[in-house]
Amino acid sequence: MGKYRIYIDESGNADLKRSSIAKERFLNLTGVIIEIDYVDKFLHDDMENFKKSFFKYGSDDDPIIFHRKELMNPLPVGRLSILKDAKIRDQFDRELLKKLQNWNYKVITVLIDKKEHIDTYTVWKYDPYHYCLRVLLERYVFFLENMNATGDVMVESRNGVNDGRLKESFINIYNNGTEYLEAIKFQTLLTSKQLKVKPKEKNISGLQIADLIANPSRNDLLVEYKLKTKKNTGFCEKIIGILRDSKYHKVSGKLLGYGLKKLP
Repeated sequence: MGKYRIYIDESGNADLKRSSIAKERFLNLTGVIIEIDYVDKFLHDDMENFKKSFFKYGSDDDPIIFHRKELMNPLPVGRLSILKDAKIRDQFDRELLKKLQNWNYKVITVLIDKKEHIDTYTVWKYDPYHYCLRVLLERYVFFLENMNATGDVMVESRNGVNDGRLKESFINIYNNGTEYLEAIKFQTLLTSKQLKVKPKEKNISGLQIADLIANPSRNDLLVEYKLKTKKNTGFCEKIIGILRDSKYHKVSGKLLGYGLKKLP
């Protein structure tokens, strides 16, 4: 029986009060599912070797951490500054796309339209982040069941207060289940009732992949549901192509509702 971990990153924020602001209307959680044995035996070292082929390492105690925003807009000084060279940038982008295509992982993205959420639920308003987490975990458990596997859950640290609330929400789901899944499903297929919360600075390869694809996956959902009229282009479009080709979780070939889920 295999053991997996889902690495979760967010794009957007959970503030319902700012949902009427166009740039802050949506929140999505992207989960990257990877077999733990694959991470230990291949993925971590392969990602580190890829970084070292482009960037200078002082030592392994000071690694490069892949952040999408920093890679897109590198500072004029520092180890990422070489990406300002057009030839190196082109080579790096091509090699990164190959890695994202060839690495073994599956993706589930859940997006909530906070404005629609408020308009729909005039009395009951589930915390958007926790709502997305619940729906994401349901699909992860279905994935584990289909794979005859078990797994655990890791999220990127946000801050002390929010991390504590997330841990409590996770334990509640583990102990009580949801309206669609009984607690026994979570308790049987998840190997821990404790949510793992780690900062990206810990150089966790799964969290870095989640960071790289969270925004493109969000944009994919926005276009799919006509919440964004401008089509995705350039590097973002290429990542979306990879996700749709082989990385999104599908059931019987069906993507929407499984690998891609919109709320409410």
